[in-house]
Amino acid sequence: MSQHIINTWKSQVNAKAVSLYKAIEKLKAKPNYQKAEDLHQKVFSEMDCLQCANCCKTIPPIVSRRDTKRIAKHLGMRPSEFERIYLRMDEDGDRVFKQSPCSFLEEDNRCRIYEVRPSACRAYPHSGDFDFFNHTKLHKRNFKYCPALFEIARRMVEDDS
Repeated sequence: MSQHIINTWKSQVNAKAVSLYKAIEKLKAKPNYQKAEDLHQKVFSEMDCLQCANCCKTIPPIVSRRDTKRIAKHLGMRPSEFERIYLRMDEDGDRVFKQSPCSFLEEDNRCRIYEVRPSACRAYPHSGDFDFFNHTKLHKRNFKYCPALFEIARRMVEDDS
């Protein structure tokens, strides 16, 4: 099923991302949080992110100070050493991983630090319950990176028609 979601995304994202975003923005007037959560659960039961890992390959996540301490401890490093080796300041002033694909992404698309990954990675793609409607501006950009998010939004809009 993952491959079907990925193939649908690949074939439709360029043509439908803008109209999908506009439709989602309209749904914000009467947000159905339960529907967003149900679709999030359904799509992620069908989607194996290890078949894609596009987020890890293309989007450097924000890394908080708490994330830095947790990951550094896991790696047996000082936080300052972790920051020096792995982090940079982006154009918005956020601390993000220096490298894309992520330095911790293995060849099989598994994350070497999954248990202690940054909070931004844990929350991505912000598609369940309240997150879905609170992050629509992020979705506009993230549709081009995440097949699961695109599928959730596509189903949300189609089911509403």
